[in-house]
Amino acid sequence: MAGQGQGEENRLELQGIIGFNGHVASGLISHPDREHLIYPLGCTIIIENLNTRKQQFLQGHTNNVSCVAVSRSGRYLASGQVTYMGFKADILLWDYSRREACAKLTLHKVKVQALAFSPNDQYLVSLGGQDDGSVVVWNVAKREAICGSPASSLSSGHATSVIFTHNSDEIFMTGGDGTLRVWDLDLPNRKMRPTECQLGQLKRVVTCLQVAEDDSCFYCGTTTGDILKINTKNKLLNSCTPQKGKFSLGVTALALLKTGELLIGSGDGKLALCKGPNYKAAKTVQLQGSVASISLRGHGHQFFVGTGGAQIYRFNYPEFKEELITTCHSEAINDITFPFGTSELFATCSKNDIRVWHTTTHKEMLRITVPNMTCLAIDFMRDGKSIISAWSDGRIRAFMPESGRLIYCIENAHSMGVTAIAATSDCKRIVSGGGEGQVRIWEISKETQRLVQSMKEHKSSVTCIKLKGNNRECLTASSDGTCIIWDIVRFTRIQMVMSNTLFRCVCYHPKEFQFITSGTDRKIGYWEVFDGSAIRELEGSMSGAINGMDICDEGIHFVTGGDDKLVKVWDYNEGEVTHMGIGHSGNITHLKICSLSKYLISVSTDGAIPRWKYPYMLR
Repeated sequence: MAGQGQGEENRLELQGIIGFNGHVASGLISHPDREHLIYPLGCTIIIENLNTRKQQFLQGHTNNVSCVAVSRSGRYLASGQVTYMGFKADILLWDYSRREACAKLTLHKVKVQALAFSPNDQYLVSLGGQDDGSVVVWNVAKREAICGSPASSLSSGHATSVIFTHNSDEIFMTGGDGTLRVWDLDLPNRKMRPTECQLGQLKRVVTCLQVAEDDSCFYCGTTTGDILKINTKNKLLNSCTPQKGKFSLGVTALALLKTGELLIGSGDGKLALCKGPNYKAAKTVQLQGSVASISLRGHGHQFFVGTGGAQIYRFNYPEFKEELITTCHSEAINDITFPFGTSELFATCSKNDIRVWHTTTHKEMLRITVPNMTCLAIDFMRDGKSIISAWSDGRIRAFMPESGRLIYCIENAHSMGVTAIAATSDCKRIVSGGGEGQVRIWEISKETQRLVQSMKEHKSSVTCIKLKGNNRECLTASSDGTCIIWDIVRFTRIQMVMSNTLFRCVCYHPKEFQFITSGTDRKIGYWEVFDGSAIRELEGSMSGAINGMDICDEGIHFVTGGDDKLVKVWDYNEGEVTHMGIGHSGNITHLKICSLSKYLISVSTDGAIPRWKYPYMLR
């Protein structure tokens, strides 16, 4: 394999990502070619074909993408990111057809708040975040800044949104906390001149902007849930509607249709179609999560809506009915598991729910919801007849994998939440671990669930349980710095290993004579099963804990992931990294190699589920 001898890892091939960051304002964009959706997820921008659902990835940002814009012709794409205090935040300009970055524009500090292209692709205007407070106009062709200025006056708050007019490359608007301005560009003198809009006695925080097609007026959504209509010429307030029945939790997204109607998204997840002059809702639909983006496809016969609940919906204008096309977890994912012997499906768990996914199409096959509870661990029973799950309320719940119906629930299984779970291969027993450190064995049938034994040696929460192939022994890792091998027939401790770390994960080698561990000290430990002696220790990561590991069926390679956000494939005997996967923006919590070693799937704290091509696929 190329490059391996020079200490250089090969890149893992990213095949697809399940995930959508619904919190980026106007982050979901329907490209002018009408065939692709563009949206950010962590440091990555995803371009997804609407017909084939095939994804392409733009990678170049060093931190989370905070805003995205596409030029009217569709030739260019621009994206801004956040960074750390005291550092500059980049804007990347992308050539859309070549799917590659063509410029890096760096002036803003800490965060790029919003971006907008001028109608003829000549200029790009960018707003810095609250630590920056400036507005900058860039020449797209020359890839350089033309001029900059403070975005708002000293007496008002900072600007958060920006938009160009439809017919002039020299006029744009900015809005924000107590600030609303129309800017004229004076390019020969490299200056821009703002005019404050006169709102009379009104005090408003502007969240989003839309300009009428003839540029005669523009509309502003506000946190108070009303819409301001401003005359572009004289900069005066035309109207503030609706007077009654304002939009709950504020107007968070706006889109203007060719008919003159407005699509209005609000913080409580409602999408409304409103007609002038009073902009009362003619039709409304309730969606899951606050509406962050509304993007028209073509002239708006069809449009897409993105929400904070990590959902993307498609609407047809005449029917005005939502169709869910993309969904994902919006909270941290705590575990992932494949059913025995198949790579077609897998399950993940998070706050409030367990979801079953189709591996290659990313379709959500099943969602099991338990409100206000967090699922901490899951496993498929070997016979495929149930999904067993560990919950923060101290219960073990088992569900039907097809319907999601509850089969049984074990009350008070552990006092401080159930933190780890595993099932024997004969499907007769479950081993569970709790936040208080106990390991418990349960005898399971459809009708009865009986506690056989409780074993108390760990001083702190059990983080991982692995069973030996013969179902007579199990291995538990705990954040108290110990791993214990238990005899689960006699219910005694066989071996204990200790280390100065909070153990997060543990794996038996398939031959079961050794096991590997890792945790917060970033080390990967190899241990002898027979006497618990340490064999070797590897430096697993340069920064941050290792939270997840899995080993392939032959035991030749294993994979790790953690707070350094990198997926690493290791050679078991050599102890060296052979491949690395870059693409996560949240800390990796777990990863799994599917049976037959086709894919490697990792999950993270930001709800993303990337699928990688496993480099050592079985022939």
